Amino acid sequence: MVRTWGRADAARALRTPTAGDDKYSRGVLGMRTGSEAYPGAAVLGVEAAWRTGLGMVRYLGPERPAGLVLARRPETVTTDGRVQAWVIGSGTDASVRSPADTAALRSVLSDTDPVVVDAGALDLAADATAPRILTPHDREHARLRAALGLGHPPADRVAAACETAEATGAVVLLKGAVTVVAAPGGWAATVEAGTPWLATAGTGDVLAGVIGALVAGAMAREEQTDAATLAALAASGAWLHGRAGVIAAQGAGRGRAPDSPSVGEGPITALDVAEALPRAVAEALAP
Repeated sequence: MVRTWGRADAARALRTPTAGDDKYSRGVLGMRTGSEAYPGAAVLGVEAAWRTGLGMVRYLGPERPAGLVLARRPETVTTDGRVQAWVIGSGTDASVRSPADTAALRSVLSDTDPVVVDAGALDLAADATAPRILTPHDREHARLRAALGLGHPPADRVAAACETAEATGAVVLLKGAVTVVAAPGGWAATVEAGTPWLATAGTGDVLAGVIGALVAGAMAREEQTDAATLAALAASGAWLHGRAGVIAAQGAGRGRAPDSPSVGEGPITALDVAEALPRAVAEALAP
């Protein structure tokens, strides 16, 4: 059975911090994202992770994106150290990846911490051993399936994602106007994107950061890393991302002035979506 993921489902992936929390108990996310060619992906993913709510983000990437990350989010740590989950691949290109970068990504993918695998790292994900959430869009999904020998994806996107999940042993989040999340064993859910304005550059990088933050928080709470748990976290991240897109688009439609009347939705950028995440989280947590 395929379930439709909603606000109440997403709320279960969140926890309001208490006076007894510290940065480690709220989750530490490591990110190997961005490149000299696409430095903005690192900024967007880091921004999204922080605004979803966690204790620390460690960014480990090239000098240019690292500088931009620190300029935007100076609280980010850029030295190696303890993490509880990873996001890798956003804003990178496998065709120009260096041997050193490949070795670093393979090391992450062979460890025990769960990994959100996006964009330029998807080619390394099939034979990895770490718990994984793969986040392809339709074209990336088709390439991944071809590499696995699965052939062209069937028209039924749920069936396609489930088949890929079984073949890789990983959770598959297939992005789109309706996002499909599938896990090995038959777990499947769909998540409505919320607004077509989300179809813009960089929103996938934001989504990866949201999911990474939720996974890091769950690992800090010592939750399981089984496929069903990771799939629920991925679906919750997709819901929060979609809701943040709606909030941002509605804000654009009323000119962002608190007292101006709504005139519908307006165009947004990926950074607008990241900035709307705190409100989306607050809505999900509200009684």
